[in-house]
Amino acid sequence: MKFSRVVRILAFLSLGALIAVISCSRNETSSKAGAPEKAAVQVNWDKVVTVSKTTPTLQVVVNPPLRRGTKIHDGAFQSLHDLGADYVRYVPWVPYPKLGVAELDPPENSKTFWDFSLIDPMTEDFINATAGHSVILNFSTIPQWMYKTEKPVPYPADPDQPVWNYEQGTELRDPTFKEVADYYARLASWYTQGGFTDEYGKRHDSGHHYKIDYWEVLNEVDLEHNMTPETYTHLYDAVVAAIQKVQPQMKFVALALAFPSQAPQHFEYFLNPKNHKPGTPLDMISYHFYGSPKPDENPEIEQHTYFEQADGFIATVRYIETTRQRLSPQTRTTVDEIGSIDSSDFGQGRPGYVYKDLPQSYWNLSSATYAYVYAELARLGIDVAGESQLVGYPTQFPSVSMLDWNTGQPNTRYQVLKLLHDNFGPGDKLIDTTSSLPYVCVQGFVTREGKHKLLLINKRDRSFEVSIPGGDRAEITYVDQTTGFQSPAVAHLSGDHATLQGLGVAVVTLSM
Repeated sequence: MKFSRVVRILAFLSLGALIAVISCSRNETSSKAGAPEKAAVQVNWDKVVTVSKTTPTLQVVVNPPLRRGTKIHDGAFQSLHDLGADYVRYVPWVPYPKLGVAELDPPENSKTFWDFSLIDPMTEDFINATAGHSVILNFSTIPQWMYKTEKPVPYPADPDQPVWNYEQGTELRDPTFKEVADYYARLASWYTQGGFTDEYGKRHDSGHHYKIDYWEVLNEVDLEHNMTPETYTHLYDAVVAAIQKVQPQMKFVALALAFPSQAPQHFEYFLNPKNHKPGTPLDMISYHFYGSPKPDENPEIEQHTYFEQADGFIATVRYIETTRQRLSPQTRTTVDEIGSIDSSDFGQGRPGYVYKDLPQSYWNLSSATYAYVYAELARLGIDVAGESQLVGYPTQFPSVSMLDWNTGQPNTRYQVLKLLHDNFGPGDKLIDTTSSLPYVCVQGFVTREGKHKLLLINKRDRSFEVSIPGGDRAEITYVDQTTGFQSPAVAHLSGDHATLQGLGVAVVTLSM
């Protein structure tokens, strides 16, 4: 994410509301004022819609609060460890050049300027916290000196000072892409092979021999340096070939598009094997979704906006899937940034910006939106659904954070991810399930262990009474505005109905 993303989000929203496309989004009808609202769930446990391939997970974006010695460092990485997720995405990114770029100055006069002293600590902590689980590394920022610009682009001496204009230029000084490819090959070698040999033949030892499952080649290439599909594809091929020489087992993720609905040409070009060098693997593609209201929307309106935008995104996913299946069906997909940006974040770069606490309802709305997108991605056979992001904070998209940046305590967004992670995953059978109200999304699962579970998502900031066939004595685990930032609460139903609080997310485990 970056400020150019926010500008484009606002332009995108001006196009108007997008259509609803899924069973949980049927045409809405108003209930009578004051009348109790009830939703009836119907589940055909004998009818399997599909088998899930979807892993719920998250991304960890490098920023100063995650540095060693901060008051939230230990708690943040402990929360990451406790989650135990796979396909966790790690992104040292553009606002902090010293925390994400290992060679900030070009080699000259037989001297290089490689420096991992600020990059290694967070990377080591990330690798240790995710030990035993698959990870995706994305050092997303190309050293700026590799691009042609009228004059050198400076970077702050203070590693914690954000800078939003570090990435400049659209033309690499080496049109063969070898300079960029060699940079990334050395990064991969540093973390997987114990070190590398630099541009002048000098050995640099790291001692790192980490298992890195996937390397994602750049981030939001439709924004950063405004890459064309052709430029990105050729650069991808060069980077992949260079990394494979030092780590033949590495797999790769491509594209990481910010606005997939606006970039069909990227999918058409990149996914066509004819546009790649022979033997180049197309292991996985990635793209992103953030719900974002207009600045003048209040919470009452926002609850409609987020889910309407989610429906529009799911329509985009369906289109992308058609393209992928046609051109490269073996390629997998990770939607590795799923989140929301509150309108208050739009002013974070302006003078005089002061963060104002978001209401608890926002955190539940954001959490319910992620759960909703996860459920629909599972129906569509997407491989990975990654929530964004572990830590945000004032001036750095606070509304996307999954932790309290003052205390390190997991917030509601983390708790809902943990609820999903602990109950659902690849291999679960998705069952034919319907709800009588469009405001209550429900999906039945038969888990790999044979348990019958229902995922309930309240898309409105008011309560519903949900009737659940066979629900008597069932266990319900839930996150709502009564649980706040605390761990999911657990109760047992008395009878075949449950109260789903406003913007709540619940998992009902039936006694069958």
